[in-house]
Amino acid sequence: MTLYGIKNCDTVRKARKWLAAQGVDIDFHDFREQGLTAQTLHQWVAQAGWEALLNKRSTSFRALAETDKNDLDEAKAITLMLANPTLIKRPILMDEQHLLIGFNAAEYQTWLTQSQQM
Repeated sequence: MTLYGIKNCDTVRKARKWLAAQGVDIDFHDFREQGLTAQTLHQWVAQAGWEALLNKRSTSFRALAETDKNDLDEAKAITLMLANPTLIKRPILMDEQHLLIGFNAAEYQTWLTQSQQM
């Protein structure tokens, strides 16, 4: 499993702490420091949709020019998220088949339980 996010994000820290407490071994990918490939972002968009990934409540989104915020579509959102990875909701927990956006302990627990049953 890989957890994507930014190391100084409070929600990412909560997720990492929760996963560690459960004994879950993850790889952490800081997309501010390590970057994010277009291929990875396109895969996420295909699985979850750009609307689920774009964090319109973030300070990064609020700081965008009005022209960037208006008339959003998939292509424009992908371009913005690649240029500004902090626009992506985080954390993103991913394994070979699944993608979970944000952190909710109950959702993480359900996912881990289902993963262990496979």
